[in-house]
Amino acid sequence: MKEYKTVEFESADEFTEKKSKFIGYVKPVETQEEAVSFIHSVKSKHWDATHNVYAYVLKENNIQRYSDDGEPSGTAGVPVLDVILKNNLVNVCVVVTRYFGGTLLGAGGLVRAYSHGSKIAVEAGHIITMAPCKVLSVSVEYSFYERLNILLSDFNANIESTDFSDSVSVSFSIKAEKKEALQEKLTDISNGLYCLKEIGEKFAKA
Repeated sequence: MKEYKTVEFESADEFTEKKSKFIGYVKPVETQEEAVSFIHSVKSKHWDATHNVYAYVLKENNIQRYSDDGEPSGTAGVPVLDVILKNNLVNVCVVVTRYFGGTLLGAGGLVRAYSHGSKIAVEAGHIITMAPCKVLSVSVEYSFYERLNILLSDFNANIESTDFSDSVSVSFSIKAEKKEALQEKLTDISNGLYCLKEIGEKFAKA
């Protein structure tokens, strides 16, 4: 499976435009059921909102869906979807809630507002790259632990667990093609004292 970009976590952000309040929500999803469930949860939370506009893109079968939810056609759902597509994101769902403030924004104003609502939601969710990763572990002396942490950070490794006993055992995932370079660097700075052990493989944040 090839790497792809998505958001790291569910999040939200909001802004006000001519007294209309816009709240952008985002969540990583993998199925239509997850996307629809998220949309329903936002709609339930904001049952009294004027509009709950949404868009989602799924990697599987390249599914793209959106809804204007009562806004003029092309002024809401499409701008939200465009932000997702321009950021090359998949497996993501965005809902932009609007509470009408009494002043009409016009077609151009709506497009800009819904685009912005989607943009700030996506930014709040933190864009990440998911890629094939190796899950590795290494045990080091306490005196070397800080240097190991710095090394793993330099290689963008994601720590999965740390066990403090007689020595420090760290399990982490790292982009598959970085494993060899990491081992070389570890061998170099530890004078060949430590060796990485491969536990498995997974699709994870790279």
